Amino acid sequence: MRKSMLALAALATAASLLGTSAVQAQTKQIKSVGITLGSMGNPFFVSLAKGAEAKVKQINPAAKVNALSADYDLNKQFSQIDGFIASGVDMILVNAIDAKAIEPALQKARKAGIVVVGVDVAANGADATVQTNNVQAGEIACQFIVDKLGGKGNVIIQNGPQVSAVIDRVNGCKSVLKKSPDIKILSDDQDAKGSREGGLNVMQNHLTRFPKVDAVFAINDPQAIGADLAAKQLNRKNIVITSVDGAPDVETALKADTQVQASASQDPYMIAQKAVEIGQDIMNGKKPANPMTLLPSTLITRANVKDYKGWQAPR
Repeated sequence: MRKSMLALAALATAASLLGTSAVQAQTKQIKSVGITLGSMGNPFFVSLAKGAEAKVKQINPAAKVNALSADYDLNKQFSQIDGFIASGVDMILVNAIDAKAIEPALQKARKAGIVVVGVDVAANGADATVQTNNVQAGEIACQFIVDKLGGKGNVIIQNGPQVSAVIDRVNGCKSVLKKSPDIKILSDDQDAKGSREGGLNVMQNHLTRFPKVDAVFAINDPQAIGADLAAKQLNRKNIVITSVDGAPDVETALKADTQVQASASQDPYMIAQKAVEIGQDIMNGKKPANPMTLLPSTLITRANVKDYKGWQAPR
């Protein structure tokens, strides 16, 4: 009798251990994450890296997070992804320098059993992507222009690097402007490189070329600030400048004597947090219903900037 009871107890213990192992097998925990971003010289990506690290540490305080700057160099980004694969990370967050060209590197990572989530821009070969609703951001920034101009005037769309986020912003802007037949788009194809210097140079050329410019939509805040500097240098006034980002610099610009009037905000911290959440779910067999997650944008203006909780706000 005693032997039978001991045998039953042993079986029960074994079953319990098997059950625990099964649960553990089902819940994979993040141990290591690699992040490769456009440029860590941009506060957007600094905030994104911070958001990712905070979420990863919330899931597993012992997890390692390695955030690297690709400096907009595709070859450098390839090397960084190879390094992540070699070190055996569980997850890669990638801000693709080139959405199409990055695909072989991401496929290689996925074949190695690594979950890949694109952040801020689409990335071919990723398991999922989290980004701002850039079409909507372009729409609200350019609706502000339409309203300010009363539906009539000469507008420049200051374009940028042809990543999905920029293309979507420009498409959103155009969809709004075309509803006003009295708005003329003077230019929409000049790449200002996403930088202040690029915005300055392209705006100088446009202001030299066009005697009457009523508004400019820049695809990001650095370009908008560069455009404003060019207008100051050439003593051109009464230009409505809008953009996308909600960066710290544009908060300052909206509170100062500039022609920057509005910016459609992004939340890089939240983009990263959501990306890590989705990546953790995918690791555990829960794929999102839609591989593309879009976070809404809100418009920051001179009227509401005082209430805006920006990228550097405590979290």
